[in-house]
Amino acid sequence: MSLGLFEAITKSLPHPVILCAGDGMVLAANPAAASIPQLCAGTSLYALAQDDAGVLRARLGTWLRSGNALPGALVLKDGDGSRVRFRCQGVRATWWQGPGAVVQINLHRLDHADRFVALSRQVGALNREIAIRRTAEAQREELLLAERAARARLQRLYQLTQALASSATLAQVAAAVTATAAQALDADSVALELHSQLLVPTREPGEELRTWPNTVWDDLDRPLDGARPAAAGEVLRVSLESDSVVVGTLIVHPGTDGIAEPEHLTAVAQQIAQAVRRAGLYEHEHRVAERLQLSLLPQLPDIAGLEVATRYAAANDMIMVGGDWYDLYDLDEDHIGLSIGDVAGHGLPQAAVMAQITAALRSIVLRCGTRPQEVLTELSEYLHLYHRGHMATAAYLLYHRPTRALTYVKAGHPPPLVIGPDGSSRYLDGPISPPAGPVPHARFRLGETTLAQGEALLLYTDGLIERRKEPLDKGMERLTATALRGAGLNVHDLCQLFLNHQPDADYPDDRALLLARPHPPPTDLFGVLSGGGSAVARCR
Repeated sequence: MSLGLFEAITKSLPHPVILCAGDGMVLAANPAAASIPQLCAGTSLYALAQDDAGVLRARLGTWLRSGNALPGALVLKDGDGSRVRFRCQGVRATWWQGPGAVVQINLHRLDHADRFVALSRQVGALNREIAIRRTAEAQREELLLAERAARARLQRLYQLTQALASSATLAQVAAAVTATAAQALDADSVALELHSQLLVPTREPGEELRTWPNTVWDDLDRPLDGARPAAAGEVLRVSLESDSVVVGTLIVHPGTDGIAEPEHLTAVAQQIAQAVRRAGLYEHEHRVAERLQLSLLPQLPDIAGLEVATRYAAANDMIMVGGDWYDLYDLDEDHIGLSIGDVAGHGLPQAAVMAQITAALRSIVLRCGTRPQEVLTELSEYLHLYHRGHMATAAYLLYHRPTRALTYVKAGHPPPLVIGPDGSSRYLDGPISPPAGPVPHARFRLGETTLAQGEALLLYTDGLIERRKEPLDKGMERLTATALRGAGLNVHDLCQLFLNHQPDADYPDDRALLLARPHPPPTDLFGVLSGGGSAVARCR
């Protein structure tokens, strides 16, 4: 085949085709090769090629030795000096009849118009996009797992915060810490060591520290027999400090994931310390208020032939003193007076009014104690004149020892309960009168009954039977059921049974109780009591 025939055959091809000698000299080129201005006959590939001369020489040598078309690549200089890449197929031109060996090279420009290049670039772009998406998905999974873990930790921390916020006493705080702090810290378990003397100091020298039943913490201020046992295994001890006072130590047994971050551990410890400090103040103020309340209650006289037991307990959710009182009056050989009452409200003003009421009542009873209606009439007028805005429920009872007759007046107060030796009981549901104080010149109606041999009389304030969202009738039914359970008990045990007849109940108000059981002297069941009768038994 001649050069003319070569040019005729390759003239219509869309891509460049050249004939090149072994030394790189271009012998012929078809019209499509004009896309590279200098790619024409008489030009050396070494002058146009951007590749290393050794690489080009080796490639030309390979094509000259081949009997079949072999792929390759060339980078040539364009007319503006830019680099142009070509995908090549080179083969020895066996039809060449001229001097030397020549190579026929088919050139395909590697640009966006080249479908192979475009496809390759699309595949590459797709691979990069897939890699980016996989990376983003992995990062998203990591973020999602981290978010779930953070949300779970926040939920556990919220549970701890909620449990601490609803805990008023030290025992409740310690129970909340035991139940929720380990989860909040991702720990196996936690324990508390508290300084009880710092939290609830003793009230006076020589007084013993208060003990808590079922204590769930180690009291650092209570002496132990022997050395204090050390915590088993690897532990972390975190100081509990609130208001610059170290109230104890939180002992953390780490879980499988190790110790929580210092910031998280500090946040949990601060919450626990504040709750412990708050509960200690509550306990201390509650004890002071209870002691003040007890000091305001009158000291009962010893009365022959009368067994008496009293109890007082502050409300569960109150640290303030209240206005509950009870009192007993030895009027004469035949008559005994009893009173019970409650000034409406809580706080020092009510406690002060209660203290003045008990003093005023003793003065009133000295003058007219055998006339119950007059006693409460004068008490009501006293409240109306000197304590405007205050109101009190009250009951005054007069017991006649020779006949066991009982007359009584109830000024808005719950009915007293009469309890038989066999546990049977009945309420004194006599006439009801208005509370003392708010109504001037109020009239108080008299009720009457007779106590059977061995019957006891329970006086109480409404805190004993009152429960939130419950009618008083249910509370009164519980008292009659408690009386049945107390058959055969002495007055002290029976009074204690009534005080705690619902040990797990939430008492919204103070409870004051007076339980009295008259009995005749051994020598005369119905006569005047002798001086050898049993002395009063008192317990608060």
